[in-house]
Amino acid sequence: MATIEVDDSTKRFVAFAARMAHVTEGEIVRRLVADSPLGSEEPTRATDGVPIYADYEGHRTRGLYFAPARVEITDGPLKGESFKTPTGAARAVVRHLNPSVNDNRNGWSFWQLDNGGPRVWLQSIRPTNTAD
Repeated sequence: MATIEVDDSTKRFVAFAARMAHVTEGEIVRRLVADSPLGSEEPTRATDGVPIYADYEGHRTRGLYFAPARVEITDGPLKGESFKTPTGAARAVVRHLNPSVNDNRNGWSFWQLDNGGPRVWLQSIRPTNTAD
């Protein structure tokens, strides 16, 4: 079974709607999606991730950033792993490459845009109201 993440307020509204309709929370979400203009479209995998990279301990790790905060690693030993936040991805890279140090990192300033030009931190495209 797949899961989705929502903020606490949305969770409360979905739970309330499910109680009122005497159905599961999943059924409420299914109905909302089915009733939306997107409900009739075939779902597709997001391919519009922003290419990013991080240089750490002499290694370059590449990934894709998906707004508002998800990072998917696209090469190296962590290839295929997905993280809810840039910080989670940064910490995983640090733990993998240098397990003897504290992995506490700010992912928004750890990752850089892979734009082929000057250094631009991921922070520069961070959406407002993104906790991390």
